[in-house]
Amino acid sequence: MFIPLKDINPSRSYPVVNITLILVNVVVFLYQFTLPPQTFKMFLLANSTVPARIPSFLTGHTSFEVAFLPLLTSMFLHSGLAHIAGNMLFLWIFGDNIEDHFGHLLYLVFYLVCGIGAGLLHVVFNLNSVVPALGASGAISGVMGAYMLLYPRERILTLVFIFLVPIPAVFILGYWFLLQFLSGINALGAGATGGVAWWAHVGGFLLGMLLTGLVKRK
Repeated sequence: MFIPLKDINPSRSYPVVNITLILVNVVVFLYQFTLPPQTFKMFLLANSTVPARIPSFLTGHTSFEVAFLPLLTSMFLHSGLAHIAGNMLFLWIFGDNIEDHFGHLLYLVFYLVCGIGAGLLHVVFNLNSVVPALGASGAISGVMGAYMLLYPRERILTLVFIFLVPIPAVFILGYWFLLQFLSGINALGAGATGGVAWWAHVGGFLLGMLLTGLVKRK
């Protein structure tokens, strides 16, 4: 069992955007569970990414808002406590340093672009699926990809069974990415089943690395 808990890499500025993103996700999550069961299901369905809506839009059977707006809104929805807790833990660990590197406004743009890009890749691999996809993991994968590129040698305090071990980020994030990629390969042809959107994770991570590399070059 490997659970990253904290990076030993203090940021130079207060991560106001990262903390705000975490708070927004938590507030939306709490709001979801104030809804009656039927309204709750309708709320999730309306605001989650459903891949089949995009081909439906292209054939004129669905509006642009119904097809594409959920690529944004789905990033702030979560299906359960474990889902949001895991996502927010990873955002808390890695997001502050990436905000520090990009600056507040550019970090927000980076986060949203990674989330939307990850959602689009999920759509490509599940084009006819009517299974809703939701969660911040695509955007957070982009943050992790950026961290991999910028701070590969920084230590991540990790719970390894019952021991706390400082492990270089390149090993933690490289291992995580390999698991996502292999799981995505294994799921090819199976279609979306309501489980993990592996290709959203892969796409978000690679997009995060690509965008970070472009910014570094400039």
